Amino acid sequence: MDTDGIIAKLNWFYSLELNQVDLYMAQSKLVEDIYISKVLERSSYIEQQHVDNIAAQIRKYNREPTILGDIVSPLLGKTAGNITAAFGIVPLLKADILLEKKAMSDYKDLILKIGKDHTLFSVLWANLIDEDLHTAWFSNKVQELEACR
Repeated sequence: MDTDGIIAKLNWFYSLELNQVDLYMAQSKLVEDIYISKVLERSSYIEQQHVDNIAAQIRKYNREPTILGDIVSPLLGKTAGNITAAFGIVPLLKADILLEKKAMSDYKDLILKIGKDHTLFSVLWANLIDEDLHTAWFSNKVQELEACR
């Protein structure tokens, strides 16, 4: 994959991760269950680490992260967080699972294409694992909540 292709993909992840930061933070403020609220808050913090890691990788190529992502993604994330929270915990978590699965799929795809950049390879794997852990927690919580119905 050429440099422009890598930068385009990294900017996609930058925007996606920024969206998730604000999505989870908005949800955490609207969820009444303290444990779920704290998990969403922690997830937001982890997603911010992903944003920072991706931004550093973009800068390694002497480029800057997309300004459009800086503006649009937080707004979309906060809006989506407010909307999903209005439908209840289970639908909120199911929406989050879909978003995490999309991120995981895209991370796997890029990992296969990046070539010999070992630092980028490690960053992408770390982010992929975090997304997988979020998905597992959200999925387990959905199963638990649905079993109580």
